[in-house]
Amino acid sequence: MSSHKNVNALTAGGVLVSLGIVFGDIGTSPLYTLKAIFKSVIDSHQTISTDVVLGALSCIIWTLTLQTTIKYVVITLRADNRGEGGIFSLYSLVRKKAKWLVIPAIIGGAALLADGMITPSITVTSAIEGLKLKFPTVPVLPIVIGIIALLFIIQQFGTNLVGKLFGPIMFFWFAALGIAGISHIADDPTVFKALNPYWALHLLFTNPSALVILGGVFLCTTGAEALYSDLGHCGRKNIRISWIFVKLMLVLNYLGQGAWVLSNPNYDPHSALENPFFKLVPEGMVLYMVILATTAAVIASQAMISGSFTLISEAVRLNLWPKVRINYPSVQKGQLYVPSINWLLMVGCIIIVLIFKKSDNMEGAYGLAINLTFLMTTVLVAVFMLRKKFPKYLIVIFVALYVVIELSFLIGNMAKFVHGGWVTLLISCALLSVMWTWFNSRKIKNRFVKYVEIEDYFEILKELSNDESVPKYSSQLVYLTSANFKTEIESKIIYSIIQKEPKRADVYWLVHVDVMDEPYTMEYKVEFLIPGKLIRIDFRLGFRVEQRVNLLYRKVVEELVKNGEVDITSQYTSLNKHKITGDFRFVLLEKHLSKFTNLSFYERTIMDYYFVLKRLSLSEVTSFGLDSSYVEVEKVPLIFVTPDDIEMKRLAV
Repeated sequence: MSSHKNVNALTAGGVLVSLGIVFGDIGTSPLYTLKAIFKSVIDSHQTISTDVVLGALSCIIWTLTLQTTIKYVVITLRADNRGEGGIFSLYSLVRKKAKWLVIPAIIGGAALLADGMITPSITVTSAIEGLKLKFPTVPVLPIVIGIIALLFIIQQFGTNLVGKLFGPIMFFWFAALGIAGISHIADDPTVFKALNPYWALHLLFTNPSALVILGGVFLCTTGAEALYSDLGHCGRKNIRISWIFVKLMLVLNYLGQGAWVLSNPNYDPHSALENPFFKLVPEGMVLYMVILATTAAVIASQAMISGSFTLISEAVRLNLWPKVRINYPSVQKGQLYVPSINWLLMVGCIIIVLIFKKSDNMEGAYGLAINLTFLMTTVLVAVFMLRKKFPKYLIVIFVALYVVIELSFLIGNMAKFVHGGWVTLLISCALLSVMWTWFNSRKIKNRFVKYVEIEDYFEILKELSNDESVPKYSSQLVYLTSANFKTEIESKIIYSIIQKEPKRADVYWLVHVDVMDEPYTMEYKVEFLIPGKLIRIDFRLGFRVEQRVNLLYRKVVEELVKNGEVDITSQYTSLNKHKITGDFRFVLLEKHLSKFTNLSFYERTIMDYYFVLKRLSLSEVTSFGLDSSYVEVEKVPLIFVTPDDIEMKRLAV
């Protein structure tokens, strides 16, 4: 727990780390936001007038204020789950409130992952395109793909080392943003008018293509969700303090870009050579700025990738994603690496770069998915505020304000659907289908699990254990059970012990794992159902804890032996004499769907999809961290009832 305490402390190091981890995504948006807005203005046959520039700047400043500062930094960061943040942490805080809350959680999660494919693509591409200012013929795509591939290849070595460099680099990046902005505000100091929300409202209510412009404005806030996901790495106070500096530098940079555009009336947003961001930098410094921008883009992508790993590992524990291999490359808390997601994101990013080719084209695909995550977070935060007994009027204002803002953005982003938004929505839907199937198949399976009273079998188990006419199966026999109450047991376990092949053992163990709503709980309790013969262990593990059942079980047995509560010495006469420990065997029961299960078409489709996913995911043996040399896997049908509708006629002999 100690590490959790110091994360939340406000320290200079913590502030620096949060600059490196949290703000990469939102910090690289000045590279393409204004360019995208002015491009959409030109495309809708308008000129870039003073009103448009001031309106756009005002929209950006107020979006950063309402969306990022108030919604995320002030309100959402309060919803920390024992120091952890992110949409699934939020879901585990509120899921007891209502069953349907799983829907916003998985829509938000799927959209966030889809966004993880487009963030590296657009940020790295816009940074490398800056090279064209110096070398107009440079081939952008191979460089971008090379950088992206390298970024994903280094993930497996852990990001501990890189993380230490991130903070100082991002500090330079934000300082450079601010300085570049200030140096150009003098071009046209009237840009300061944009601080007045009047200009934003004026643009939204008078400009015929206001919604399209909003789609571009939305790009300035795309990293807000990452800011909440990284709560566990940096702590709330550090994020809040560093955001003051970040926001100031971002606003100065946007104002500088606005002033440059106002003083260059012939500016053409379609030209690759005229990105207002790079125009703020003196000719001789452009190359350095491109290098710095590329580094910042890589750091932004890194934060997004780490966020995706955390998201998937939580989804696996909450039964919203198939079990996949999760590695822990370094000792640092919260450092994980999920190979399957890493390569999936890498292939996704490269395909997106190859499809869209230019950052201008990617702007269309960007934002639509993350917009959905914003809306879903609003729903979950509102439920959290209800749970925490916030004053009702505050909750109403919060919901009304953010639903209006986010729906307006959604409508604005919908205009991008044809320009590439469909790509991220398609990816989101694919990810969503996996989460939905995994979640629902479990509910369908649970309907068919039959539990029996365990007491009815105490006599038989005692007699079987002592019956020497049955060959001994194992000294210690362990079953994983999903029965929540110690009085019950799945009928299939009884079937496996008594009928399938009578399994005689000295001691029968039942092991049950419960995933808790807190991130780092590790507790267990032991019940002696038949003293010395049938013992049940319940593990209570947090949704961030790796389920290494083998090790945990061993640890508990060692404790029990030490306290003299259980004897695991072999009962074979020759071995007992020498006090040799008996052998252990885990039996895992794998369910398969028998042919005549009465399921509706929808449920059958879900189950068919589930079995495909199951083939691709880790086996139960690996996901529970069991040593396969001790494990027997038995196949049992989901249902073993003889159907009633078979009628046969017996013939006389």
